[in-house]
Amino acid sequence: MRNFSVSKGEYDDIEAITALYRRVAAVAGGLARAVDEIHDDYVDNFVWKSLKTGVIVVARDLKTKKIIGEIHAYALGPRVFEHVLGELTIAVDPDYQSIGVGKAIFTELMREIREERSDILRVELIARESNAKAIAFYEKLGFEREGRMTNRIRSVGGGFEADIPMAWHRPPVGESF
Repeated sequence: MRNFSVSKGEYDDIEAITALYRRVAAVAGGLARAVDEIHDDYVDNFVWKSLKTGVIVVARDLKTKKIIGEIHAYALGPRVFEHVLGELTIAVDPDYQSIGVGKAIFTELMREIREERSDILRVELIARESNAKAIAFYEKLGFEREGRMTNRIRSVGGGFEADIPMAWHRPPVGESF
């Protein structure tokens, strides 16, 4: 039995999500943003957009009620992209990694999109090329690699590496997931 619960995120979770993102950003390569780039306006912006146009899911420790994981994606803005959710970001507290939190919240995000958001035909994310474990995980969830953006992201150890754009596409009516 897992020691955490998974549910939809709420606007009242902003403070706890900010604290989570700061913990994850403190680990080299944990997030694209550094700790000093995790501020209230940044978190407020993506939580608000996710609640309004996308999906946000959190995991909470059953004992402490602390948010230990969060994932979100939201509409890109222009109506021509209203069938797309992008800016997908996932964060799992370093003390709770490798126990299934990321898989659980990602699975719930995709379940909600498949079952409750028939208007969404595509979900986009970008992964560091060096994060082979994450890329393999996303592929297991049905995401496909859609290219390679050379020298796009500064590597943890210096230099640059490629980002890998990936997307999930809703199967046409009559086809299974």
